[in-house]
Amino acid sequence: MATTPLPLDGVDETMWLDVIQKMDEVYSQLVQDEIVLEEKNAELEDSQRFIFSVLSAMSDVLIACNRAGDIEQTNTALQKLVGLDETALQGMPVSRLLADAGSIAAIELVLAQSQMASAVVELNLIDAQHGVVPVDVNCTRRRDSLGKCVGYVFVGRPMGELRRAYDELSCTHEALKRTQQQLLHAEKMASLGRLVAGVAHELNNPISFVLGNVHALKRYSERLAQYVAALHAGDPEAPALRARLRIDHLLADLPSLIDGTLEGAHRTTDIVNGLRRFSAVDREERVPVDLNGVIERAIHWISKGGAPRFTAHWTPGPPLLVMGNAGKLLQVLMNLITNACDAAVDGAPVQLVITAQAGEDGVTLRLHDNGSGIAADHLLRIFEPFFTTKPVGKGTGLGLSISYGIIEQHGGVLSARNHPAGGAEFVIVLPGVR
Repeated sequence: MATTPLPLDGVDETMWLDVIQKMDEVYSQLVQDEIVLEEKNAELEDSQRFIFSVLSAMSDVLIACNRAGDIEQTNTALQKLVGLDETALQGMPVSRLLADAGSIAAIELVLAQSQMASAVVELNLIDAQHGVVPVDVNCTRRRDSLGKCVGYVFVGRPMGELRRAYDELSCTHEALKRTQQQLLHAEKMASLGRLVAGVAHELNNPISFVLGNVHALKRYSERLAQYVAALHAGDPEAPALRARLRIDHLLADLPSLIDGTLEGAHRTTDIVNGLRRFSAVDREERVPVDLNGVIERAIHWISKGGAPRFTAHWTPGPPLLVMGNAGKLLQVLMNLITNACDAAVDGAPVQLVITAQAGEDGVTLRLHDNGSGIAADHLLRIFEPFFTTKPVGKGTGLGLSISYGIIEQHGGVLSARNHPAGGAEFVIVLPGVR
């Protein structure tokens, strides 16, 4: 008799459906995990390629070794330096790349110090031509995911490259210093050039005075020689010759002629010495300087040197003693006065008010002009090198920058602002002589 299969009850059907659904979920998860794994593998390959490209592009040599000092990985720079490829270097003791016992001992000391985080040593490597290349090497421990030391990484640069880079930097620095000194001196000479006319006028007076006195002395000497010759010859007309040659008047006039000639010569010497101090390359000598004399000389030279409409309101007062270089301070004052002359509005006469005061904080000097003032966006840049508002060819843009540096070297402060009454005001504060 045939047996009829018994139908599955409702519970059995539900159980099989759950199993099938779980299998579908597991399969879907496996597919998703496979996709993620492929993405991770792709990212890992990209990371490996990136690391390899970085290692290949490094100019520094790199060695990764295990705790025993056997090489595990290197970069292209090391391979080129020692003349061996990666296959030959793989597993080689790092000590075989070293040229002397001192370098080997330094590496062995690094490998023996298990607690060391990093160290810097100088090693001598054997290059491809079997020569010796000094390398400054940074040694760092390499750890695994659990923080355990699994080896070391040595990164270094051949000292020859460092020395070449240092020599180039040193040469560039020296050239920059020479250029800076030339610029400073050129600015000083440019300031001096603006005053040539005034200096020539100032020199002309004593020189003309000396020259006139010398001509008079020459005539007097000829008359004296004629009279003395007559006396020696016993000429009976000598008394009449004395009166005719006005020997008595000549003798009375000689002292004043000689004194005047000496005074003119001394005046010329003072002017020449002042020019020498101003135009000479900077010296660091510091002596007590009375700013009254510096201000007077600056005003005198500027007024004689090309500013006929320039008027300075300045009254010398008690000594304003500061420690400094008179020539440098004179340059600062001349730069500031020249700027006041250039700031005149529409050719109006230049009016400059100069006041000075000595106090506990030192000597404060203020120069207030009647110009148009300083634009707000220029106030922050006015002391920058090469910054100028003058037309091309009218200024180098170094005058105020150099002046600021000179005052700073003297331990003082130079500042600028717009005066409440109009125009610009420059303020110099210098330590006084204690």
